Amino acid sequence: MKSLIGIIIVVWLVIGVLAAWQRGYFGDDQDVSCKTTGDTALTIVAGPLNYLGVNPKVDCNVDLPQPSD
Repeated sequence: MKSLIGIIIVVWLVIGVLAAWQRGYFGDDQDVSCKTTGDTALTIVAGPLNYLGVNPKVDCNVDLPQPSD
């Protein structure tokens, strides 16, 4: 049973990598930033859901609270 779950996870991630590749996330012209890295990672994790219309995006412009002095 564990090997079946492992195979399903690997196939899921391979499909996600294929979707990211088709969207051009692995091209040489891509700049490396929080947004592009996050978009690529989310696309890979979403796996087959990408082909059902899921288009995950990351918003890196979040204001984080600053520590008090």
